[in-house]
Amino acid sequence: MEVFELVEKYGHEQVVFAHDKVSGLKAIIAIHDTTLGPALGGCRMWPYESEEEALNDVLRLSRGMTYKNSAMGLNFGGGKAVIIGDPRQDKSEELFRAFGKFVHSLGGRYITAEDVSITTEDIGLANLETPYVAGVAGKSGNPSPATAYGTFVGMKAAVKEVYGSEDLKGKKVAIQGAGSVGYYLAKHLHEAGAEILVSDIYEEKLRPFVENFNATVVGPNEIYSVDADVFAPCALGGIVNDKTIPQFKFRIVAGSANNQLGEPRHGEMLKERGILYIPDYVINGGGVINVAGEFESGGYNRDRAYAQIATIYDKVEKLIAISKERNILTAEAADIMAEERIEKLGRLKRIHLG
Repeated sequence: MEVFELVEKYGHEQVVFAHDKVSGLKAIIAIHDTTLGPALGGCRMWPYESEEEALNDVLRLSRGMTYKNSAMGLNFGGGKAVIIGDPRQDKSEELFRAFGKFVHSLGGRYITAEDVSITTEDIGLANLETPYVAGVAGKSGNPSPATAYGTFVGMKAAVKEVYGSEDLKGKKVAIQGAGSVGYYLAKHLHEAGAEILVSDIYEEKLRPFVENFNATVVGPNEIYSVDADVFAPCALGGIVNDKTIPQFKFRIVAGSANNQLGEPRHGEMLKERGILYIPDYVINGGGVINVAGEFESGGYNRDRAYAQIATIYDKVEKLIAISKERNILTAEAADIMAEERIEKLGRLKRIHLG
């Protein structure tokens, strides 16, 4: 598929291909929609197998950020960036400073932050070249704890819907992905009395889960078929698909990973199997709420940010109610929540301020 066909398919405003020979930077910045404000979304670094795969990923992720920011009630549009490379060996100061320069060239239309394989230190290097960075040290910092907390409270709302109580004591939760978000989610779940199963492609990441939360380790391919109440995808997307869904014994899919459904029809497959799916961009909005707090009046305030993150519980309840009232998928209900706000506030653009 041609690039402009892809851009038109997802409805993007702008896609920037950034290359710097000195640092080896190869990045794509995608701005999806700025109706609500400048595009806000993290940057991830991944060894994509092809440039086409990277482009498809950044287009899907940036579109998801438009919906996420709207659903969270934020005055930001959606954007995302991907850096093509191996985060274990290709990171350097010059790479992230070059990335920062490209972000700055957009004049504030895109604000970047941390995402998969990007640390506070990495994004701080970009911040040396541009102020259009969120989640830096000394402000809101690493958004992972906030993302995990939002996922946790959203999961409680889902458990209440399915089991009649939000109590997680004794519930089994299968976490896919032992990264920062997965770790903090496991911490909340352990404190709530849940039993934790965890998998990751990097074995060394699993040790803290076992030592601190008494988690049971399962293989990367076994996580889909374990006997658990909740499946929490906290790694990459596209893992709820034709191959994995038939293995599910879960009653709930509620995790922090973006774009969990391989295709929209997989939401229908979950519903047919009686599995409640909580759309990713609603339940994982804690991180973006946290970093957006840096741009609010008076600057970042943790208590204010976390009080807003706690309302993800109410948002999950609302989308479940819409889904039941209209007899539609939860993913469709989440889209309605996001699109209605964009449409209503977009109409205000007709008012000339002089």
